[in-house]
Amino acid sequence: MTGQEREHTTTGVPPWKSPVALSVALHLLIAGVALASWSWSSPVHEPPPSSISARLITQQKPEPSPITEPVDQPDQEQERKELEKQRQAEAQKRQKEEEARKAEDQKKREEAKRKAEEQERKREQAKAEELKEKKAREAEEAARQKAEAEAKERERRKAEAEAEKKRQQEAKRKAEEEKRRQEEQRKREEAERKKQEEQARKEAERKRMEAERRLQEQQLEAQAEQARKARADEELRRERAAAAKARESQMLSESQKYQALIRERLSQAWYPPSSATEDMTARLQITLLPTGELASVKLVASSGNTAFDNSALSAVRSLNRYPVPSERDTFETYFRQFTIEFNPRRLR
Repeated sequence: MTGQEREHTTTGVPPWKSPVALSVALHLLIAGVALASWSWSSPVHEPPPSSISARLITQQKPEPSPITEPVDQPDQEQERKELEKQRQAEAQKRQKEEEARKAEDQKKREEAKRKAEEQERKREQAKAEELKEKKAREAEEAARQKAEAEAKERERRKAEAEAEKKRQQEAKRKAEEEKRRQEEQRKREEAERKKQEEQARKEAERKRMEAERRLQEQQLEAQAEQARKARADEELRRERAAAAKARESQMLSESQKYQALIRERLSQAWYPPSSATEDMTARLQITLLPTGELASVKLVASSGNTAFDNSALSAVRSLNRYPVPSERDTFETYFRQFTIEFNPRRLR
């Protein structure tokens, strides 16, 4: 709207920062860019459009309106450059204004943030103070309750101590009575025990004397029995000794008879070697069976001459049967195993 002015109501905000001003400026900028693009892309031979100018009257510094190159202007290139410079200047101005606005907004946001943080800090501080007071009240209440509890506990302990003292006194009295009763009981039991012990001692003494008397009688009887047995044993021993002596004498006599027969048989069967001398003696151990058969023969002492020893062994082995007594005791005693010496002068 050319040649007219628009009245604005003051609101405390700079007119250039109002929403209407910003909207109009943005539309003008878009229209200018569109016209410039259209003029640059149009062919040279086409006639330029008629110039249109518009201006918004505000309280702020008036901005130059975009001017379209007039059709009838001779130097269109120059005007286009001037218009481009104006547009650039306006764009820079708007950019600076936008930056200033952003800085102002940032400052306001920071201030609001600071105020919010300050309010939050104050709230936290107030909350902390309130919590501190609450804790103090709780601590005071806890201390009061603790004091009351301690007082009650002291009263309870005092009552328990008095009750315990009474119980101890009663227990002590009962214990003393029980002790006296037990002492009297012990004395009665002691008297009864001594009485029973005295009776038991007398009874034991009587039994001991009776046992000693019986023992003496038994000992006398045992001694008499032992004396009788000793006499009988001595008599039996004498009889057995006499019989054994007679038996031994008989066995010896019989053994001597058979020993003489054996020496005679061996003398007949022995042929000493020509190298034998009178000093040579060979001792042989002979083992017989109850039937008189030779069980074994062993050289227990050599003469020093092998031929002499072998001749003695041959003589012992040459006998098919040895003369032995039929009585078993005599055979076992003298002829089960015996030693005989071979000497040229004697055979024993």
